[in-house]
Amino acid sequence: MEARLFAFQRLTAVVMAPFVFVHVGLIIYAVRGGLTAGEILSRTQGNWFWIAFYGLFVASVSIHVPIGVRNILIEWLRIGRKPASAVGLAFGAGLLVLGLRAVAAVGGLAQ
Repeated sequence: MEARLFAFQRLTAVVMAPFVFVHVGLIIYAVRGGLTAGEILSRTQGNWFWIAFYGLFVASVSIHVPIGVRNILIEWLRIGRKPASAVGLAFGAGLLVLGLRAVAAVGGLAQ
């Protein structure tokens, strides 16, 4: 189980890397271009590319981060594997729900 989680976390890191670079690049572009929040939203609302992009970003983060949280709980706080797994799953579910709500809002799907 531990080896699979290790491999899965590394795989999600590889998946997340391009998302992080594009996201940070877009932030720099928007800030340097003086774009307002309204202008950014007008470009993202209803744009299925960005909805899919950020949806996949959220999904990969929601898998990657809880594995790390679980490992921290086990290694640093000496919490058992089952309770640490439960906390990690709950944390991941929370990230997924909040992230997808943000994607829906930015993509114009939440009205």
